[in-house]
Amino acid sequence: MTTAFTTQIQQGIAELVIDKPPVNALDSQEWLALANQIDALGADPEVRVLIIRSEGRGFCAGVDIKELDAHPERIVKVNAGNYATFKAIHRCRVPVIVAVHGFVLGGGIGMTGAADIVVASRCATFALPEVDRGAMGGGAHLQRLFPVQKVRYMFFTGETVTAPDAMRYGFIERLVEREELAASARDIAAKIAAKSPAMIRIAKEALNGIEDGNLEDKYRWEQGFTLEAYTMPDSAETRRAFVEKREASF
Repeated sequence: MTTAFTTQIQQGIAELVIDKPPVNALDSQEWLALANQIDALGADPEVRVLIIRSEGRGFCAGVDIKELDAHPERIVKVNAGNYATFKAIHRCRVPVIVAVHGFVLGGGIGMTGAADIVVASRCATFALPEVDRGAMGGGAHLQRLFPVQKVRYMFFTGETVTAPDAMRYGFIERLVEREELAASARDIAAKIAAKSPAMIRIAKEALNGIEDGNLEDKYRWEQGFTLEAYTMPDSAETRRAFVEKREASF
């Protein structure tokens, strides 16, 4: 049983809190467990809305690079866990609010991009440093947050965008101070929880159905390139450099 996150349900609002120091980077098994928990909460008739947030220095640093450096063959399991988690959020039968602070990286972008509503602390920063980690993926979810050319700039450079700067792109519903983040997410959740559960559930399904393209198919396409990347020496060098805290050499 994982201790990387906890859950509670009060007045129709489920709250899932990721808490795995130091940076909330999850390993392959934890990603799969997270997906299963989100699926279970979405299927629970007592749950009307789900909040996902984190404790610690930042929302989520993505996958556990140290695990993949030691066991590169686990990339298939990590890919499966990421895919299942992002799908569980996107296809969750109830609305999902993601409340982010600090760093939002890799898998953190996947969760944020899969969500219905985003609340952000002013300290939040968004980045997808996959190229610098020898992997691919996350562009489909980043494209639900930023326009195409900005996504490509972020993907190619790995540079971050601060939450105040991200506000102009329109995906952040509320920008608040760190200490107000959880309460702000709960305030929005309470408004949704007060509605007809049946109406909200079919509204979620209806809105997913009118999206442009299939998010899961797009992400699966990207994951194929992650597997290709993992066959290249440069991919292994990026992970080794990250673990050894040095610049990669190509």
